[in-house]
Amino acid sequence: MKNRDLVSKIMATNVVTLNIDDTLDKAGELFEKHKIRHIPVVKGKEIVGMLSFTDLLRISYADVSDDEENVETFVYDMFTLKQVMAKNLYMVPPNATIKDVAELLSKKEFHALPIVEDNELVGIVTTTDLINYLIEQL
Repeated sequence: MKNRDLVSKIMATNVVTLNIDDTLDKAGELFEKHKIRHIPVVKGKEIVGMLSFTDLLRISYADVSDDEENVETFVYDMFTLKQVMAKNLYMVPPNATIKDVAELLSKKEFHALPIVEDNELVGIVTTTDLINYLIEQL
């Protein structure tokens, strides 16, 4: 394993994003369509938050309706993306090392980091990306 490999080597660059004004219904559709677990939230080109699939699951289990078939839509309509997304983000530049990113993710309670250059989202790296990188090294 190379100690100086950059996160740009393993980050995803074709990033699915949500606009700050999008709905949670749209978020659910994107998670399902793209089989992903994290979606950066942007306002223009600036990243303003991160939504995880777990965030949606957490609010979906709210006991707010007897109509089990429509509970997801009902709950999604109760909240906005701004209310559910993580707002205090850690972001790293594309020239951060994979080791630095791994250390950060291992110490925090999240599983994805936006990669930002000149205040613009250029990629995302997840714990799955790190595991796949490690497997390639073995």
